[in-house]
Amino acid sequence: MSEMKASEFKARCLQIMDDVAASGESVIITKNGVPVAQLCPIRTRPDSLFGLHSGALQISGDIVEPIDVDWEAAGDSG
Repeated sequence: MSEMKASEFKARCLQIMDDVAASGESVIITKNGVPVAQLCPIRTRPDSLFGLHSGALQISGDIVEPIDVDWEAAGDSG
């Protein structure tokens, strides 16, 4: 987290806002050496978790067809 004077923030406000959004790092704005405000990026949450990891997984092969392996649960237990 970095600090800067209010006068410097006023002069470079739009650039500082872009930097905060890109880096995710907060900036504390001071007036006469006293912290008066903090500029931090907005972290949004999705409305729904459905589809959150869309495209992150890949299915390879057929997931529906049975496999040619006898499972212990499928055979006789005796």
